[in-house]
Amino acid sequence: MAVPVPLVIDTDPGIDDALAILLAVASPEVDLRLVTTVHGNVDLAQTTENALRVLHLAGRSDVPVAVGARDSLVYPQRERAGHVHGEAGLGGVRLAPSPAAPDPRPAVVALAEVLTAATEPVTVAAIGPWTNIALLLATHPEAAERIGRLVLMGGSAARGGNVTAAAEFNVWSDPEAAQRVLGSAVPTVLVGLDVTLPTVLDADGIARFAAAGPVGATAAAIVRQYLDHSRSSYGTTGVVLHDALALTEAIVPGTLGTVRRDVVVDTTLGAGRGQTLVDRRAPSTSPTAVEVAETVDSAAAVGLLVDRLESLARAVGPLYRPGGPADG
Repeated sequence: MAVPVPLVIDTDPGIDDALAILLAVASPEVDLRLVTTVHGNVDLAQTTENALRVLHLAGRSDVPVAVGARDSLVYPQRERAGHVHGEAGLGGVRLAPSPAAPDPRPAVVALAEVLTAATEPVTVAAIGPWTNIALLLATHPEAAERIGRLVLMGGSAARGGNVTAAAEFNVWSDPEAAQRVLGSAVPTVLVGLDVTLPTVLDADGIARFAAAGPVGATAAAIVRQYLDHSRSSYGTTGVVLHDALALTEAIVPGTLGTVRRDVVVDTTLGAGRGQTLVDRRAPSTSPTAVEVAETVDSAAAVGLLVDRLESLARAVGPLYRPGGPADG
């Protein structure tokens, strides 16, 4: 087997973020070296606690969790997504507390140090608002040059938005940060609603990993509320895999069919704020163009997630006992 690729996840857990973290831990192709947290689905203190607890659920309390940006770069973003993810972000499920404390380094410092210390390029998967990544680019440009691939969950080329008519949640949460990140020359893959909305985890898949042990049953309980949201918001029969699909591309490059496009973000204060404007007229040769995901084998992506979660649940199951069904 090839040497695992170093991986950092920047995240705001969040139900689908939790599935993405579990997928990364379960995947031998990558070496998860750091998780950084950011404002987003719930407030920063809760996203950090959730990241610690999800890693403990996965048997990886050794992975450092560094605390990042509490708010967006320019305009405060007060609206969260508790109505989607539950008040505490994990669908009303209380996970057992982690024995680990947050890393004492600020997220951007920890990320820069991981990038600088690595002997090979690092994959960074940003599956929450991209505030931390924008700050890294601004304050540690030499470290950012060590990013082998930046895989971003967010935006939309042709599907419109999911939080406004124009904007997807992660980009809408900090459009100025998104514009800074998409305007950089870091090798970037943009995984937006065009490929995530068709990628649906159904009840049969959930049942498979739920039956594999306590960890799988806990993961299934976490996604139950998200299942209801997907049905009401998207008309699907299962859970839409936003963040887990981005992690699948980070873990297995080429999972998604991409085209190199120019992308800018609407940072005005009007109805289009947070829209990703993707130039689809022709592929781009610009150094700041990004690989926009446009096609996906949804069945294969869902199958990989279910297989990995099932394997993780069988491996870790005897070592973990969940905390119980309640927010907190």
